[in-house]
Amino acid sequence: MPSSTQPPTAPAAPGPDAGPAPAAAPDAFRAALAQLASGVSLLTLHDEEDGEDAGMTATSFLSVSLEPPLVLVSVREGSRMDELLARTGSWAVSLLGEEHRALASRFAMKGRLSDRLLFADAAWRRGPHSGAPLIDGALATVECRTERLIPAGDHTLVLGLVLAAEVPAPGARPLLYQRGGYRQLG
Repeated sequence: MPSSTQPPTAPAAPGPDAGPAPAAAPDAFRAALAQLASGVSLLTLHDEEDGEDAGMTATSFLSVSLEPPLVLVSVREGSRMDELLARTGSWAVSLLGEEHRALASRFAMKGRLSDRLLFADAAWRRGPHSGAPLIDGALATVECRTERLIPAGDHTLVLGLVLAAEVPAPGARPLLYQRGGYRQLG
């Protein structure tokens, strides 16, 4: 008799009584994701409340949707930028090129100088849609309006509707971050 073959079945999904799934250890997780090269961007905003500009280096910025145009950036929960984004409706992101390495480092420093001093040493213009600083010579810039703030572990995911997008330096080489340091393409 011929034998019948049945396609393999997927394992059953854990039921509600299965308990929490084990999570990877933080050091193992960090080491694994350090292998991923990420583009480096500068998240900026203008705080209407105190009239100041603020910025932070981000490697967790991505496209979410084309229609409507949505992007997402991740910020540490409870950080100054998290607090500012919670009360400021618009912001911008400048995708940085290799020549912006020092700028990326300055805005990534812990215990750094005031943002006012950091911006004073950078070439930028104010975005017409967000009021946020846009870095001169950036590969691309996007100006956004916050659509949703999503708590996610020790971070907040900021979902933004893109109000404007420009490509001021289409031939520039991107600044990358991998294995704990800035990198360049080939």
